[in-house]
Amino acid sequence: MMGSLAFSSTSKQRIAELVARYPRKQAALIPTLYVAQDQFGHLSDAVMQLVADELELPLASVFATAMFYTMLRKKPVGTWHLQICANVSCGLRGSDHLVGLVQDVLGIGPGETTADGLFTLEIVQCLAACGYAPALQVNKKDYFNVTPDGLKALIEELRTQRTEKSPETEAAHA
Repeated sequence: MMGSLAFSSTSKQRIAELVARYPRKQAALIPTLYVAQDQFGHLSDAVMQLVADELELPLASVFATAMFYTMLRKKPVGTWHLQICANVSCGLRGSDHLVGLVQDVLGIGPGETTADGLFTLEIVQCLAACGYAPALQVNKKDYFNVTPDGLKALIEELRTQRTEKSPETEAAHA
């Protein structure tokens, strides 16, 4: 294990529960990566090494899996991670306007984080909400039929909650 980086007792317990569900530790890799992401915020090289050590897997396997899945973050994001769907249904219902609004209001483009670290904007390909387009996800909370006015109001609401980061539950990834 590298340096003083370590899983919390809660994360270690959750990982043990995950590993116990499967006949091989490799099968618990993706949910364990989520546990690591929830604890550390993103999957740095050191965090991926920690996961590899914990599951007794080659680092290359952990790295390849983390790189394949876009929902596993490899770099830090802001307190509020805004993910706007750009797939067909959302695109037809104005998601590009929502992206433009975020760019105008927050001064950031896709893949960027505001200077104060509060907001990161990401364009994603599907939030599985085609019937409720356009869709937005903030951290792990979904918003449907998002309007420009609704998005502006949400951004202002999130600004006032700057110290109350939305909880990201590990159970959602089990």
